[in-house]
Amino acid sequence: MAINWFKYSAPTTFYGLAGKLIPFFAWPAAILFVIGLYIGFFVAPTDAVQSEAYRIMFIHVPASILSMFIYLVMAGYAALGLIFNTRLSSMMAQSLAPTGALFAFISLWTGALWGKPMWGAWWVWDARLTSELILLFLYLGFIALQASIDDPRRADKASALLAIVGSVNVPIIYFSVKWWNTLHQGSTIKFSGTTMHIAMQQAMFSLLIACWLYAIAVSLARVRSIILEREANTQWVNSLKEVQP
Repeated sequence: MAINWFKYSAPTTFYGLAGKLIPFFAWPAAILFVIGLYIGFFVAPTDAVQSEAYRIMFIHVPASILSMFIYLVMAGYAALGLIFNTRLSSMMAQSLAPTGALFAFISLWTGALWGKPMWGAWWVWDARLTSELILLFLYLGFIALQASIDDPRRADKASALLAIVGSVNVPIIYFSVKWWNTLHQGSTIKFSGTTMHIAMQQAMFSLLIACWLYAIAVSLARVRSIILEREANTQWVNSLKEVQP
């Protein structure tokens, strides 16, 4: 039996689907967080060069990757909403922004904790650090635009333009260590030729997948709240309120 996936592009039908999907992402995320943190902090061996300080990378690297990935997804949804005037796309972009900002903040914060013993300073105006800070400001700007404009449709258009223009910063973050002579080390995750211990790899990928699943679960929960807020005066939302005790 064929499933008409296009019907879920409407907020009214996606609301119910999102509620059903959340546990399938939230529970695996919680389990993988526990597994990844245990392996990373109690099983993985001490690094020969960076000693115990390197363990911050198990949080820093996944947060950094997700901060960039979520921004691209957010910009993609915002572009779809802007081009095709689809309400749900704009709502999804809005729901992703706080989670992306959180990961960008964690990336900067853990980077400072990692940088202090490695570089002797909490912060340096390194190309990658600076562009990651700009990414956080882009997230905050997107959120601020959404909150400052009363008309949701106008807010969607304004924030979409910011998200699309700001997406140019993501490849700058990724390639900054190759384009400029920076203090920041190169890619930690490599699909070939890696010298990372197997336990380190297990911890890294467990936490990376956990962060990804967490981002999906939280964004689905948030978009449900956004749908209820924007559709507050519609009949189907009022019927939901009547059913709830």
